[in-house]
Amino acid sequence: MRELLDKIKTLVVYDADTDFYAKIFPDSVPRKDLFRMRRMGLADLPQVLAIENKNYLFPWEEDIFEDCLKSGYSCWVCEELGRVLGYCLLSVAVGEAHILNISVDPAEQGQGIGRKMLEHLINSAKGRAETVFLEVRPSNAVAIALYEDMGFNEIGIRKNYYPAENGREDAIMLALQLF
Repeated sequence: MRELLDKIKTLVVYDADTDFYAKIFPDSVPRKDLFRMRRMGLADLPQVLAIENKNYLFPWEEDIFEDCLKSGYSCWVCEELGRVLGYCLLSVAVGEAHILNISVDPAEQGQGIGRKMLEHLINSAKGRAETVFLEVRPSNAVAIALYEDMGFNEIGIRKNYYPAENGREDAIMLALQLF
């Protein structure tokens, strides 16, 4: 029975008390507490791709997301009332975790969704990795501020990492040591 409960917990992060109070006393629960993290599935890809295409000039194609799901990467969506607000993907291997993608619908940015997803990825890496790595565009000041606030430190630069309108853009490499 315990094994079944643990398996269910890996599929959905859910707080029944918060959900109950939100239904009975809607104004008593902050909106950010209603955001749900759950495993991404193939059925989520239309909403995920819509967000991806809104956020990036050079978005990932559907087959990349499908490969991540098939490879068993930790793929999650953050949703509210069945609507995907953002998504995040994490690869863990040989004591290292790598955040592959984290993205929030532009209409929902600034609401704490990115932070919630980042916290979720960090927590899911604990016990499986010693370090979490990621790359970020130098032009993405909001993301850099979030990563630094969460304890990430710059460890290097990847030259010409990202495609850009006028050629290529470097990536700042960041790392967070997990204890």
